[in-house]
Parts: sequence; C-alpha cells; structure tokens
Amino acid sequence: MSLFDPYLFFDGNCADAMRFYEQTFGGKLELMPAAGTPGAEQMPPGSEHLIMHSHLDLDGRMLMASDWMAPEPYPGMKGISVSVSYPTAAEAKKIFDALSEGGQVHMPFEKTFWSDGFGMLADKFGTNWMVGSDQPQEG
Repeated sequence: MSLFDPYLFFDGNCADAMRFYEQTFGGKLELMPAAGTPGAEQMPPGSEHLIMHSHLDLDGRMLMASDWMAPEPYPGMKGISVSVSYPTAAEAKKIFDALSEGGQVHMPFEKTFWSDGFGMLADKFGTNWMVGSDQPQEG
C-alpha cells in the first residue's frame, strides 16, 4: 500500500519551522544542514546554514521539509494544506491553537456538518493546515 507524506519547502527558516512542529506534534526530528553533506560544494555560497533535508517521524508517518535552494525565487506555500485529524475535538483544538499562534486563522475551529471540530489556518511559517476531529458532529 502506498502512503503519502508531505514535503514542505521553506524560505531559509526550515530548522525553526520543524522545531516548532516537533514541539507542537511531538515525534522525533532529524535535521540535515547543507554544510558537510556530499553535495555541499554544489550549493550556492552562503547556504551552509540552510537545511538540505529534515524529517519529523510521527508514529511511522513523516513530515519532511527543506529550505528552498533552487535558483528561482521562493514561491511560497500556495495551493496546498496539510491535513491532520485527531480522535477527539479537544485534541484537535489543542493542536489548532498551537499552530495558529502567530499565524492567520482562515476558518475558526468549530463544529461542522461533518465533524465535531474543524478549522483551517496558516501558521507563522506560512504552512496551511486543516485540523479536525474524526468524531462526527452529534445531533
């Protein structure tokens, strides 16, 4: 069976973002800076501090990311959201609140016709999130 795991690109703040996600979600984070890697000499000057690859292991699923190193300008995070769901609305709300700190809420966390709790936001790093509960709305 194939599984999908998101890969995010950041504009020079990948390490900060991934540490924030580790603090928010838990899991085990690994960061690989560009400096010291076999491809380091092919990187643009001044990119030694950038993250070539990182992954946050969350119970066998991965949130992966790196800093944008292409010659084109960083395009931002557009047209995609990372969706996370939790068994209860209380658990989902806790994550929603943590992710929304310093970010922008697009849809407040509330009951919907499909869930006991769901909300959408962009966090302080520009990542779009859809956070919800697996519980259907009662009544």
